Amino acid sequence: MGSVMQLFSLEGQTALVTGGTRGIGQSMALALAEAGADVLLVQRDTSNTATKEAIEKLGRKAQIYTADLSDNDSMKALTPKILADGHRINILLNCGGIQRRHPAHEFPDEDWNEVLQVNLTAVFTLCRDVGAHMLQHPPDSHRRRGSIINIASLLTFQGGLNVPAYAASKGGVGQLTKALSNQWAKEGINVNAIAPGYIATEMNTALMEDEKRAASILERIPAARWGSPDDFKGGVVFLASRASGYVNGELLTIDGGWMGR
Repeated sequence: MGSVMQLFSLEGQTALVTGGTRGIGQSMALALAEAGADVLLVQRDTSNTATKEAIEKLGRKAQIYTADLSDNDSMKALTPKILADGHRINILLNCGGIQRRHPAHEFPDEDWNEVLQVNLTAVFTLCRDVGAHMLQHPPDSHRRRGSIINIASLLTFQGGLNVPAYAASKGGVGQLTKALSNQWAKEGINVNAIAPGYIATEMNTALMEDEKRAASILERIPAARWGSPDDFKGGVVFLASRASGYVNGELLTIDGGWMGR
């Protein structure tokens, strides 16, 4: 049991997580804690303490840092603030994201700019700043400096309907993940992404409430069900841990087989 299970252990590590208050992000933050990591949660404010309290019940440390993903000055100030408190970040999980739906010919500039900022630019800013922090530390005995996990989407590969900004942002996340991996894999920083399929979360409420569209989606999923946030626990621990030591620039689809159709 020892050696293989140790590959997945995150004991003694600290993870920085955006988007951890609900849905997939919350489930993944808890999974990292269950595997042994302490967790720093990036939130707009400190009013939602559910994830923090759940992590603490697991016997791990949790701390909330406030930042606004839609304001890049706020994002640029975040990593220096965390490092000033003496934290060493071993894992970065970029899960914060937003969705805006309009027909392409009516898509407003402000919604385009907000989606690109939150879903792509904020991801780049954190990757850059946390990556620089990881590079400043010597690799461990396994030649590792850290793991960065971005959240992509099926729309990293497909175009979707009425979501041009989201598709563009998630396409960008996929290419950013590969670009950073090309640069940092040799430095012991594993950069990968997870691409969720159709998951029963708040972000997909509009789809689930459209009976005809929801039925057509379900018909195409080989697993014959929408995903749940808990379906991401194994994948995120794998990519955060030494178990994925030779996995670089990968976009892991967790989609019930959708992309295989």
